[in-house]
Amino acid sequence: MLLRTIRYCRARPQPILPAAKHFHHLLLPFPLPVFHLNRGLRSSKPVSIVSHINTSYSSSSSPSINQSPLSLSPSSSTSTHQRNKPNQSLQERETFSNKAMVALLVATTTDPASINPANALLAMPGWQPRPHFQDDMKSFVNEGLRVLLHGKSIVVEDDLDKRWEEVTGEVIDEVIFFSKHTAVSNKPALTVHPIGVPHLREGDVPPQGGKPGWAALPNPRIGPWLRLLKNMAQAHNLVPEFEITLEATHHGPLTNKPTMFLEIGSTEDYWKRQDAAQVMAQLVWEGLGLGGGTDVGNWSRENANKKVLLGIGGGHYVPRHMDVVLKDDVWVGHLLSGYSLPMEDPNQSKRETNVEIGGTWRDSIKAAYEATRSAFPGGEILAHLDHNFVAGVSRAGRRMP
Repeated sequence: MLLRTIRYCRARPQPILPAAKHFHHLLLPFPLPVFHLNRGLRSSKPVSIVSHINTSYSSSSSPSINQSPLSLSPSSSTSTHQRNKPNQSLQERETFSNKAMVALLVATTTDPASINPANALLAMPGWQPRPHFQDDMKSFVNEGLRVLLHGKSIVVEDDLDKRWEEVTGEVIDEVIFFSKHTAVSNKPALTVHPIGVPHLREGDVPPQGGKPGWAALPNPRIGPWLRLLKNMAQAHNLVPEFEITLEATHHGPLTNKPTMFLEIGSTEDYWKRQDAAQVMAQLVWEGLGLGGGTDVGNWSRENANKKVLLGIGGGHYVPRHMDVVLKDDVWVGHLLSGYSLPMEDPNQSKRETNVEIGGTWRDSIKAAYEATRSAFPGGEILAHLDHNFVAGVSRAGRRMP
């Protein structure tokens, strides 16, 4: 049964997984409050998905097991507009914080679902062209937004935020990509999602950009913009023809600042739809507060609601996580579907009871958690477990005959 609100979520003092005797198989490298989709959580004490068994994770930035959920983030009060690198000097940090923060929007001319929303956005008032950025990349400026157009695949141009900072001296605060969406179903959709491939091992070749084990900082606007996009799509009569949905964390390119993809799917006919392009352009225009409005989803301005959902398990369109996001106004961190949580059968015998589940699922959750925590300084990161993930852990941890 879907939890009505995270606000009233309680966690049992005992593990919430089935087959509790195998709970050590869900050993994670950090304490994390959990709320579970299908069960009422009854205790006032937070539970972490960590067993009594110690882990080898010893990062100085990780919270201790005895910390409360509210202390899961770094102790500093640095906002998303003042993220400092660990080795920066005081003078460098002061210079960094005094520079203007801008958003970078990236589109490719090779994809109609990317360039059409970009052109619709550039047709709105206030834009000024800049000199070519790098190679033949065109760029445009409007208030605190920079639009960058290139002619390659959207997932192959790495570190565009860092490259922009080096060339212009401006500091990028967030990155947004326009892109097409593909699906076997061919159903029309407007999607929003974080990026990364945290489940891949070193040496693996990411099929769509990124690098193994990497998870981008999720853009804090993902949740608020999903809700805004749903309202805009309804107002433009795109619903119910188009599905408005989150997607799980996947693909590249590499970025260094909070990032999200905005996509139109799922076939060429829909990629070229001008009404869908217009809605995506309007989402960015209103979402960033261009033209004098107030931006939507500004984490540094948030004082009350600090709950951030870290989705674990489920399908690619994370429907159960999205239900919570739409109904409870929570913020959205990384969303790890089942394919980002690969588990290997420990092949344990009847006498072997302490063999851990193999696979990169634990590393994937760790990378997603750390990126989410960095993107939401001061936030309360809550793990939302899809029941399919719980069942998978239970099956993998069960003794083999």
